[in-house]
Amino acid sequence: MSDTIILTAPFSGWATPLDDVPDAVFAQRMMGDGVALDPVGDCLHAPCDGEVLTIHDSRHALTMRGEGGVELLIHIGIETVALGGTPFTPLVAPGEMVERGQPLIRFDLDRIALGAASAVTPMIVTNADRFAVVRTETGRMLGMGEAVLFLKAKAEPLRIAADDGGELVSDPFPLPMVHGLHARPSARIGEAARAFLSECWLEKDDLRASCRSVIELMGLGVRMGDPVRVRASGPDADAAIRALTDLIAGGMGESAADGPAHPPVAEPAPVPQGAPGEGVIPGVPAAPGLCVGTAQWLRVRDAMIHEAGAGEAIERQRLATGLAALGDRLLAATASNPVAAAHREMLGDPALMAAADPVLVDGGSAELGWRTACRAMAARLRAMGDRRMAERADDYLDLERQMIALLMGTEPESHAFPPNTILIADDLLPSQVAALDDAVVGLAVRGSGPTAHIAVIAANRGLPALVAVGDGLDAIGDGDRLILDAGNGTIEYRPNDARWAEASADADRRATLRAAAARQGSAPAITRDGRHVEVFANLGSVDDAHAATDAGAEGCGLLRTEFLFLDRASPPDRHEQAALYRAIAAAMPGRAVIIRLLDIGGDKPASYVDLPAEENPALGLRGIRVGLAHPDLLTEQVAGIVAAAADHDLRIMVPMVAHLDELIAVRELVDVQRREQGVGRAIPVGIMVETPAAAMTAAQLGTAADFFSIGTNDLTQYALAMDRGNPAIAGKIDGLHPAVLALIAATVRGAANHGRFVGLCGGLGGDPMAVPILIGLGVDELSCSPRLVPEVKALVRRLSLSGCRTLAEAALAAASPAEVRALATAFHKELGE
Repeated sequence: MSDTIILTAPFSGWATPLDDVPDAVFAQRMMGDGVALDPVGDCLHAPCDGEVLTIHDSRHALTMRGEGGVELLIHIGIETVALGGTPFTPLVAPGEMVERGQPLIRFDLDRIALGAASAVTPMIVTNADRFAVVRTETGRMLGMGEAVLFLKAKAEPLRIAADDGGELVSDPFPLPMVHGLHARPSARIGEAARAFLSECWLEKDDLRASCRSVIELMGLGVRMGDPVRVRASGPDADAAIRALTDLIAGGMGESAADGPAHPPVAEPAPVPQGAPGEGVIPGVPAAPGLCVGTAQWLRVRDAMIHEAGAGEAIERQRLATGLAALGDRLLAATASNPVAAAHREMLGDPALMAAADPVLVDGGSAELGWRTACRAMAARLRAMGDRRMAERADDYLDLERQMIALLMGTEPESHAFPPNTILIADDLLPSQVAALDDAVVGLAVRGSGPTAHIAVIAANRGLPALVAVGDGLDAIGDGDRLILDAGNGTIEYRPNDARWAEASADADRRATLRAAAARQGSAPAITRDGRHVEVFANLGSVDDAHAATDAGAEGCGLLRTEFLFLDRASPPDRHEQAALYRAIAAAMPGRAVIIRLLDIGGDKPASYVDLPAEENPALGLRGIRVGLAHPDLLTEQVAGIVAAAADHDLRIMVPMVAHLDELIAVRELVDVQRREQGVGRAIPVGIMVETPAAAMTAAQLGTAADFFSIGTNDLTQYALAMDRGNPAIAGKIDGLHPAVLALIAATVRGAANHGRFVGLCGGLGGDPMAVPILIGLGVDELSCSPRLVPEVKALVRRLSLSGCRTLAEAALAAASPAEVRALATAFHKELGE
């Protein structure tokens, strides 16, 4: 049975932290911790089973004792004692036993609103010495009876004793985190440990990990319920142990009571290999596109190193110098290489040096120590049984390769390939993909996965790529002719002459169209009958902004700000953010830049944001819900945008909106920051339509939204109730499903009621099958990858608005996405494509 005590909302109302209560006694927690609600009803109900202890003479406050002995004070409104009890009618008496949800006090909300300072009602745990608040549900509207406050009885203090070696060690205690010791809690432990002078370790059985190393902590493989203990040695060892045991034993918001464990990350569904002689090998798409070429295997050999060192001090200094040099090199590459920042963070993990130390002490070289350390880290990640963590193991092997080249005064092994090479490899490292020249037109990898860093780099470079191809690659030899279709997830090897000619002609046609479109990239996208469709670019860096401008993008439809926040130990402040937003706007002079507020949660956690464990994170704290739950984070980002908007056309887009009050809260924050910073120019605030709720209530949201932008990736998964990260159903997730198109049409209709602009920044924005349908539905702007901008603009110029409307009407009436795509294919054939 759970040891968490759950208190429910005593009436319907907006739940808020005590900090926001307009009374210092409650806001400063002088009486205890808890939560507050602003009521919309007229009756106070019991938040738990228990006994009524007292009712104040003025009938505005009640105390009760509930489950586990928790003692509560519920104070209806602020400064309501002066009302003399007239708005309140008690329905129970002291000493009476009550059940959760039972009416306790009826009140006249209008009289309270007129006669008191506030109707906000604090619910306080008065015996805070015995109970700790582990979670609150605040920042949203709650119905009566919804969970609002989660408590746990405080454990007896852990005993700390000295062992035979003089180190201090705690008693064992069970790990309470439902997901075990994964990346986020490990990062929080590391951050806490670095605040002390003492060395600290977490122990499980006979294994020990430095509390300062995220990788070592994860490598322990601690699961929920496993006994662990904290050990420390140094001048503040006692304080360190107490702080770390409190942090870990407290569950960090991930205790079992907070929700059932997530199922383990699903492995990709096994890919059935083509039967011998069929000549077709399936794989997992990692970066889209079609290419034809000849196969070239890349088989990388380990660099030959000297294993014996010149002495511990010399080798340690060589390694320190190499670390500094590689860190500088990665920092310089961050703007153009989205993986470099993550690699630079990994360099700072003390576990790497700790793993290299024994080799250096034993007389080994810096090269041998570094290779040993990186391979140990990679092995730990692969042994964790998590597919995504296993994909990150390659990053350590990449750091090994780069560092050893630096230590030896060479460059990592380079390779020259003939033109039109489709590169085949057992595995590829991120830096290898980044270094490929234009002779390579596509990639096929035996291992890796669609979320690995090589997939990110391949997509940015426009290289069609398949991963997780498996042993089917063994059928391919150097020089074989290949047709790689990363849209359909297939490789055709040794095709006959007719098929080779057909695929080559298709690839040449696509290349010719791309080249012609690039030459006309700066021309506006105006249909044959005069409709101007703006074509913007989705961006993630300053380099992306330069590329978008060069490609002819008319603005930025989506600036993903997550790259500023992820893969780091603390969030960027407003000054760092403002500098980056200014740099991106400066790279797109005279163009609008739409900045999406931080969209983390779900599959994008940040180590420094305490997100509770959720049974279904895709339906939980995501997007603006995280920002409203962490107002300091949201305020800093809005402040940074407002500062940069003083001189640039910046617009704010709110992600994952489902309720009007979420948008209003952001608008109010923007107005506050404009006043504080003295920014006179208006800053448009719009929403990203990713939920069916936002699409269907666009008319209501349009009263507060300056613009709409449809995020078709999430809108599709929520409309179809299909997780786009689940490979078992990936083939059924199609943004051209008639239901998704109907939601897009509903958004356009609702926005038209207020004359609002509607853009689209999801994957459909760059899909040639979708573009005519979207224009026919009334979308004003399409945003896509910078490299696709010229092609989308060229396609728009070949269309007529009337023809697009006819196609859109037929698509809305279709029975399936396959039927929609058949309609779109026929439409393109009529265009002569």
